[in-house]
Amino acid sequence: MTDPLPIRPLSRPIDATVTIPGSKSITNRALILAALSRGESRIEGALYSDDTRHLATALRGLGIGVDEDEPRGVFRVGGTGGRIPIDAAELFIGNSGTAARFLTAFCALGRGTFRIDGVERMRRRPIRDLVQALNQLGIDVRADTGCPPVVVQANRFRGGRCTLKGEASSQYLSALLMVAPLSEDGVEIEIKGELASKPYVDITLRMMKQWGAKAESQDYRRFVLPGGQSYQARAYAVEPDASSASYFFAAAAVSGGRVRVSGLGADALQGDIKFAGVLGQMGCRVSYDADGIEVTGPAVLNGVDVDMNGISDTVMTLAAIAPFASSPTTIRNVANIRLKETDRLAALANELKRIGVQVEERADGLKIYPAKDILPAIIETYDDHRMAMSFAITGLRAPGIQIKDPGCVAKTFPDFFERLERLYS
Repeated sequence: MTDPLPIRPLSRPIDATVTIPGSKSITNRALILAALSRGESRIEGALYSDDTRHLATALRGLGIGVDEDEPRGVFRVGGTGGRIPIDAAELFIGNSGTAARFLTAFCALGRGTFRIDGVERMRRRPIRDLVQALNQLGIDVRADTGCPPVVVQANRFRGGRCTLKGEASSQYLSALLMVAPLSEDGVEIEIKGELASKPYVDITLRMMKQWGAKAESQDYRRFVLPGGQSYQARAYAVEPDASSASYFFAAAAVSGGRVRVSGLGADALQGDIKFAGVLGQMGCRVSYDADGIEVTGPAVLNGVDVDMNGISDTVMTLAAIAPFASSPTTIRNVANIRLKETDRLAALANELKRIGVQVEERADGLKIYPAKDILPAIIETYDDHRMAMSFAITGLRAPGIQIKDPGCVAKTFPDFFERLERLYS
C-alpha cells in the first residue's frame, strides 16, 4: 500500500455479501480461557492480527503451548489448568490494551516474577484500577506510573473481595472475571461507579460459561465467582468481528447500497451488532437472521442522538459518516474512548475539522453537523487502526480523502483495505 493511501469514491451503490475476520475480543478471550483450561483446545475462525499475535506470543513466553495455523485461522492451545509453568518472564504486548489487562490478571495465578510492557503509547494507557483491585486480593502487582510496565510478583492466589472502578474500561473487570474461578477461595468484585461497555462483560461471562465456569452478576454492581473451579478444553468457533463489520455496514449507508455480513447472526455474542440498529435510526433498512445481518442505505441519512457507551468501538464509524446526514449527530457517554490507542474524541474532532466539518468536542462525546462539501485531506491516523478504517468509509463518498499510515490496520484487521477494494467490483 502507498502511504498516504488514496480512497476512491464509489461510482455506484454497493451490492455485496462480505466476509469479516474473526472477532478480536472473542479471539483474545478464547486464548486466555484455553490457556486456563486443562488439555488442548482448538480455536477456529480466529483473528490473526498484531493484538492476537502479541497475546499468543506472551502465552508462549509463560511456557504455555500455542501453535498457529494462520491460513486456516486456527490456534491450538495446550492449557495448563491455571498453572504457569515458568517462574519469570518478560512479556511484550505492543499496543494491545486487551493483552496488557488480561495478562496482568493471568500472571497472578503463577509463582514468580512477570513483567508486562509495550510500545510507548502503551506506557500511557492506564492500568492502575486493575493493579489496585489485584492488590486488594493479596497479589503483589506494581505499575509505578499507573500505566505499563507492570510487574507481577505472584505467589498464591487465594481470592477475597475487591472493589473496582467501572468507568474507565470493562477490560479490567473481564481480566479479573476470567482468572477468579481458579482462585482458592473465590472472588467477590464490587463495581464503583457506572460500568463502561457492559456488552463486553457479557461476552466474557458467556464465554466463561461455555468453557465451564460459574459466575454470578448482580446487576453489574457485584460479581461473585466461586473458587476452586476449572475450565474444560474444547473446540471453539470465533464469530466474525462486529466492530469490523460496522465499516461495511456504514459503506452501505453512505452509498445507498446493500451489504450483508454472513456468520454474524442476531444472537451474536458481541454487543457491537447494535451498531446496525443505529444505522436503522438513520434511515437504513436493517434485517437480521440466524446467519447474517443486512443493511441497505437510504436515499438520505438522518442524524441521530445516541448513547454509545455500550458500543464504543463503533463511535468512530458513526462519526465518519455523520457529515453526510441531513441533520446533526450527537454521540454521548463515551469519555472512556479518550484512553484507547489515542484520545479518540480529540482525534475525531481534529480530522473532521480537517475535512471541513463543523464539530463540537464535548467531555464525553461529539456533536457533528452536516457538511455540504467535504474538503480533500490526508487523514492523520494517530497509529490507531479505527481512525484509518473509519475515514476510509468517508472517502467512499467524498473525493480526495487519503489515509496516512494505512498499515496501522494490522492491529485488528490486516487485510481491511484489500477487502474494501472488493466493494468496487
